[in-house]
Amino acid sequence: MTKQRSEIASKYKWNMRAMYKDQAEWEADYARALTLAEDYGKFSGKLGQDAKTLLAAFKAADAVWQVTEKVFVYARMRRDEDNRVAKYQVLSDRAQALIAKVGAALSFFTPEFLAIPRKKLDEFMTTGKGLKQYAYTVQVLLREKAHVLKKDQEHLMAQLGEVLGSTNEVFSMFNNADLRFGNIKDEKGVSTELTHGNYIRFMESPNRFVRRSAYEKMYAAYGAHINTLAVNYAYNTKVDVVTSRIRGYKSSLVRALSADNVPESVYDNLIRIVNENLGSLHRYMDLRRRILKVGKLKMYDVYVPLYSLKKDKTDFSQAVKLMKQGLAPLGKEYISRLSDGVKAGWIDVFENVGKTSGAYSFGSYDSMPYVLMNFSGKLKDVFTLVHEMGHSMHALYTRETQPFRYGGHSIFTAEVASTVNESLLMHHLLETRKSKAEQRYFINLYLEEFRTTLFRQTMFAEFERYTHAEAEAGVPLTAAALSDAYGKLNAKYFGPCVETDAQISMEWARIPHFYRAFYVYKYATGYSAATAIADRILTQGAPAAEKYIRFLKTGESADPIDLLQIAGVDMSRPEPVENAMQVFSGLVDKLEQLI
Repeated sequence: MTKQRSEIASKYKWNMRAMYKDQAEWEADYARALTLAEDYGKFSGKLGQDAKTLLAAFKAADAVWQVTEKVFVYARMRRDEDNRVAKYQVLSDRAQALIAKVGAALSFFTPEFLAIPRKKLDEFMTTGKGLKQYAYTVQVLLREKAHVLKKDQEHLMAQLGEVLGSTNEVFSMFNNADLRFGNIKDEKGVSTELTHGNYIRFMESPNRFVRRSAYEKMYAAYGAHINTLAVNYAYNTKVDVVTSRIRGYKSSLVRALSADNVPESVYDNLIRIVNENLGSLHRYMDLRRRILKVGKLKMYDVYVPLYSLKKDKTDFSQAVKLMKQGLAPLGKEYISRLSDGVKAGWIDVFENVGKTSGAYSFGSYDSMPYVLMNFSGKLKDVFTLVHEMGHSMHALYTRETQPFRYGGHSIFTAEVASTVNESLLMHHLLETRKSKAEQRYFINLYLEEFRTTLFRQTMFAEFERYTHAEAEAGVPLTAAALSDAYGKLNAKYFGPCVETDAQISMEWARIPHFYRAFYVYKYATGYSAATAIADRILTQGAPAAEKYIRFLKTGESADPIDLLQIAGVDMSRPEPVENAMQVFSGLVDKLEQLI
């Protein structure tokens, strides 16, 4: 039975009092953000006056967004602790509204900034004391100049911000607070509630009946609301399309990529290269079929581990110890700071009723880099731990080094930080656990990481490319159309050994990532980059690790592709993805040899 939050020991909960001691402090910052936003109007019409005024406007914008970010992050994290709690639903809604208000109050900045004559702006940037730190921001703004609207139009778009994000909020509340899947019988015949948190555990059950029951229950719940979910997703896609058109982009994909200055060829090459290597995935599926000794794989057979270990249980303290051993190649200082974070209360460890599913790293510029988990005590959870702590350590290094303006991360680079950690842990396990049983187990686990990150996220990327192209062409995205397209993609990726069904065709309806279009591809590119960086660290040692740590400190101070070159990887070229495909194929070979 899933515990209530009050039943979980405080040492396994994140330390939110380090952020705000009580709601009164939060309210004070909320009020301060509103005041700062209202005061920002004093810069309207004056940005081109002189360098001093422009610098003050940049700094004032940073100040209001810094406090707004903290207000929002706290409210959202408290809601994620238990989505049923009305108090935190209200705080989260208010924080979301605050973001829209701040955005509206500052909306004049970009169009007015871009109206400054280029010669005058160059003079400001050359002679203005303090403006140098905003050079990259200026570069990005000038790059997007053709897509910025007039001052009054930008103000209108900012006011619509809260509404335009509503489809994501609708899905989040439906998925985490309202949707119920009912009970299934576990391996012991005991009736157990099926949740987001334990679904994968059931899908990994050695009992095929349990897997099938969880699978069918899960999709029955989504299927009962499939038309509503289709409408919600269709409008989410329409928002992307219409907003892109309003801003004059060739397509919603081009608009999404432009923020990172990533060429469309990077997205297309990822899909092309993965499609060219689907034979390796099909070969792995055939291997899976043979090991499981079934005539044809069902979709509820693709997550079950092919091999198990006698000791596949680990408590949280053991998981932390294993994490530190696996990440040792990153250096003593990295491990020391990671350990301090665990002790300080970065991590919310266990599942509770109403808690947001999955795992993430979150936080504001002024807070700890928090981690939400739903730790179930399996070795696989250690990979989730190192993944999210990779994000959090990335945040720690960046926030210490970069100003608020560059204190975040593009997902294009953020997923590298998490996946390097996973790769290093996997290498440690393969190097230190040499028995045939352990080797088979960890190679299978590694293959699954490749499948679920590189192949699966690329399939998602291909689906998003299809849905947005259809919407741009004016084709209705009905439940039937979405399910048909998704089912065909799933069949292509998994190959002839896996039998598709009506349930998997509805999987699009349960993927939260689709409500933030065109970012899942970054998981796949990030995994490819991380595979290359981890190899450099393991083969070159300290020099490569030092370059990698230097990369972790860069935040958003330059374009993502340029930042990754600091760590020695060029994602504008196809080689990282091609090399990752070769690693996957080699792992399939090794597993086949160990049968």
